[in-house]
Amino acid sequence: MPDQSDVPFHTSLVGDPRAPHRVAFLHGLFGRGRNFSRIAAGLKPEAQSLLVDEPNHGQSGWTEHFDYLQMADLVAAELRRSFAVAGPVDIVGHSMGGKVAMVLALRHPDLVRRLCIVDISPMTSPSARGEFEHLLTALRGLPLTEITSRSDADERLRGSIPEDMVRGFLLQNLARQDGGFGWEPNLQLLHSELATVMGFPDMTGSRFEGRVLWVRGERSDYVRDSDAPEMRALFPRTTLMTIRGAGHWVHAERPAEMIAALRTFLLNDRAESVKRG
Repeated sequence: MPDQSDVPFHTSLVGDPRAPHRVAFLHGLFGRGRNFSRIAAGLKPEAQSLLVDEPNHGQSGWTEHFDYLQMADLVAAELRRSFAVAGPVDIVGHSMGGKVAMVLALRHPDLVRRLCIVDISPMTSPSARGEFEHLLTALRGLPLTEITSRSDADERLRGSIPEDMVRGFLLQNLARQDGGFGWEPNLQLLHSELATVMGFPDMTGSRFEGRVLWVRGERSDYVRDSDAPEMRALFPRTTLMTIRGAGHWVHAERPAEMIAALRTFLLNDRAESVKRG
């Protein structure tokens, strides 16, 4: 397993490198950078976007432990290597990736121009733990040596994960390996350290003074009104926006609204406020 300071990253670029804006996207648990492909395409031609597979996900390397401080530092190092070499960039993070983005902005403010946090808060997420415990148990219980195709895996998971959209999202992580199938995410680590994944590190005394757009889905319970004081203690220039009809996966369920919000917040330098939902 690679040293924690040398975890290989898989990233992809969307848009013209000559574009005036640069936006890096950080996905949530079980995700990968390409989950934001549609949103990134919606920011062209004004922005070039970096789609990041975070550690323990997609085609990026694994770590020995799950730690938000470490993940933020690893992403910061990756940004410094290339994408942010010319100056600070905009960061968009959803769920787990939103927590990484918050810690990144607090620990490496010189890298971040504007920050967008999607449907998560700097708090422990106890209501989600049971859901992800169930999903991780189901995925780890899939007999990979018996799987003959992706459709076979889909059928075997149907009983424990009946929602077609959720099952399809999870199965994007199943890849052919050595003539069979294997999971790209580090499921064992994510399962054993799920309490840390659902938590948030103590960032007392830290503040990010840049502008922050905090987006939540109307039908999601990941962001509560009671979270606002803690959010604004860390990010005093925060605007909270609710996207109607959206659940937790805001960018997948309401892509047009998400693109519109990001275009207003990130691409219009003269805009000093975002319409509240």
